[in-house]
Amino acid sequence: MNAGILLNATICFAITISSFAFAWVLSQSDSQHNNKSRPALWSLIALWSLVGLTYLPTTVRMIAAYMGNQQLDLAMYYMASLPFAFVAVPLVFFILYVIVGDQKISSYISLLFVLFGAAYLMLLYSSGVIGPTTTPLTSMFTINSDSAINVYLIGLFVIPTAMIIGLLFLIFLQRMPKRLRYRTALPLVAISFVFDFMLTDMITLDDTMQLAARIFVLIGTVQAFLAYFPPMTLQEKLGIKEYEYNLYENDDEADYDEDYVEETDIHV
Repeated sequence: MNAGILLNATICFAITISSFAFAWVLSQSDSQHNNKSRPALWSLIALWSLVGLTYLPTTVRMIAAYMGNQQLDLAMYYMASLPFAFVAVPLVFFILYVIVGDQKISSYISLLFVLFGAAYLMLLYSSGVIGPTTTPLTSMFTINSDSAINVYLIGLFVIPTAMIIGLLFLIFLQRMPKRLRYRTALPLVAISFVFDFMLTDMITLDDTMQLAARIFVLIGTVQAFLAYFPPMTLQEKLGIKEYEYNLYENDDEADYDEDYVEETDIHV
């Protein structure tokens, strides 16, 4: 039993380290961004920092489960719920800013998701959780409030996911440089990957599914890093040499899809 929980703790720790490292690397590229692209950059830094802050106490929680300390397990679950409740906020800001290019509008709409997150936490803390239930692979809690789950699913999951899908659809409809399409679409796919499996991790009642979800969150984090900073071999294979880290400025070079005719209208 202990070996499975230790494996789980190791995966959570890997997610924590990789998320914080990715956020730090992004922050170091701040000088490569202009004033227009910087808000979107820092929303991504906030997003990956929140992912790391979610899995840091989850790592401690798995260690507590390994040691049989249920009180620490419960305390770390509640602590992990705080950043988890607000992961959607920088994600929504990023998507809106890419689409409309207006920081104020993006900020105001993002505040709505802060309220959704606060409502989720209020319902979670007032209703409490059932558990922990310790299995050979993990330690799980059951949220004792259908309202809390519904608030998260509708307000903090369905809407942001629909926004991601809509933006991806818009990107593929636009005629744009291949590099611009790559550096906008693939990060969104990776973020969606992480976002979806984080929710699965938090609400599933199956220990194998929870462990699998955490593995996929780790894969998604690595995928996101490769999307922003692809190795040279990947650049050559995709035909996107001289990849630039600025995600929101149009390219002046002639690295376009074959059907590219005119400059995209997406504010990136």
